[in-house]
Amino acid sequence: MPASTAPSVRRLRSTARTMLPFPEPESWLDVDTGDADFPEAARAFFPYTAFDGLDPTHRVLHAQAAERLEEAYLGRLTDPRITAHLRARYDVVSLLNPHADPGELAAALALLRPGGHLLVESRDDPRAELEARGCSIIATARRSAHIPARVTTRLPPTATGPLTSAARALDHALALLLAGTRFAKTYRVIARKGPSAP
Repeated sequence: MPASTAPSVRRLRSTARTMLPFPEPESWLDVDTGDADFPEAARAFFPYTAFDGLDPTHRVLHAQAAERLEEAYLGRLTDPRITAHLRARYDVVSLLNPHADPGELAAALALLRPGGHLLVESRDDPRAELEARGCSIIATARRSAHIPARVTTRLPPTATGPLTSAARALDHALALLLAGTRFAKTYRVIARKGPSAP
């Protein structure tokens, strides 16, 4: 698995540092984790946390084989089998690449223990929906967006070698090109799940 580039490691570490004011979590799920670059960066600040990953591609399984994740789950966050299996298991869930699916926030909250934290980065402000679902907003900011790997995720799960390397390079180039545009602005929100939240 290729090493992450320095700019993205800095960005990922910046995101992970936002969780430092809270007690170190026992368990953390990173949604749409891909190659688990975010858990790998966050481990520098949370060495005793068990990081799991969820992704619709087989990259998550390769990340687990490379020992970047404790557990790897292949699928989508809104899959009822995933939410049933992982319900109330995590202290932190990171949702850094939210999709347009309106069920994503509800599914992420279902995976949190009461009092757990949801770390969201989204172009749309999720605060009203999170508060309506019984969460307390702990912190919020506007920042440069995490630009997800759009080309790499479209490759077939069995793709390897030069094709994968070229796709990763293109994703990195697109992230750099989009960094200063309106497409790269996002909300970063940390919400605490209330005791009565579903």
